[in-house]
Formats: sequence, C-alpha cells, structure tokens
Amino acid sequence: MNDYKEEPTPVTRQLVPEDQRLAVVEQLFGIHFPLRIEPVVYGITERMTQGQYHGGYWEFYVLDNEGVYMAPTSGQVYQVSCDNFWQGTLSADALGITACLYAFSHLSFSKDEVFARVCAQHYYLLRAYMMDHDEVASILGAID
Repeated sequence: MNDYKEEPTPVTRQLVPEDQRLAVVEQLFGIHFPLRIEPVVYGITERMTQGQYHGGYWEFYVLDNEGVYMAPTSGQVYQVSCDNFWQGTLSADALGITACLYAFSHLSFSKDEVFARVCAQHYYLLRAYMMDHDEVASILGAID
C-alpha cells in the first residue's frame, strides 16, 4: 500500500492587461460585472476599511483554475473590521481577495439562478487560490 499523497498544485494568478480587462470580465460575468459585482466589491471594501479606502485603481487577475479577482494597487496595508467581528490588517491584495469573496458569496444568493451559480463557482475558485496566499489566516478570519 502506498501512503504517499500528492500535494495539490497551488493555484496561480496572472495579471490581466488593462486592454483585456473588459473582455475578460464580460466573458465571465456579462453585464453583471459592471452593474452588480464591481459596485458590491467597492462597497464592501469601503465598509470593511471603515472609510480608510477612498477609491483607486484596481488590478484584475485571472487564476489558472478559471477564477478571477481584483485588488487595489495602493500597496497600502488596511485596518479591517468585518461583519463577523474579525479585526486586523490586510495588504491591498488580501483586501481585494477578501472583498471579492464577500461579494461572490453575497451575490450567490441572487434570485437569478444562473448568475447565483456563477458567483458561487467563483467564490470556490478564488477560495482555492486564497488557501496558498501569504495572508490566508487573516483572510479566513475575515470571511469566516
């Protein structure tokens, strides 16, 4: 009997070039991205940072498991306070992951069943990537 278990391959990300961002999110989410997903992500980010986040440029990343997320480019470390009473600091990248996970989870309860399934799928794809992130413990605290 072989007791060797192969370690899962970590999910990796790739930056989406600015000129391809619209095509990528349209392919994944259609009109839902600018009308529903993006505003929810920004609103969640503002609430979690209690006004510390005031807008800015965000990078988009595709994951090799077909997931996607976006994160502020500020390079700032944010003080975060979540609805589940978790408080701590998150890098801009971890904040983006956390906000996207919150948004995908929230939107997975949409009355539009097809859209809800897409959001649920993207929650799990992003969560798989997050499990190898340097700030996994903080992100898990924030989303649990």
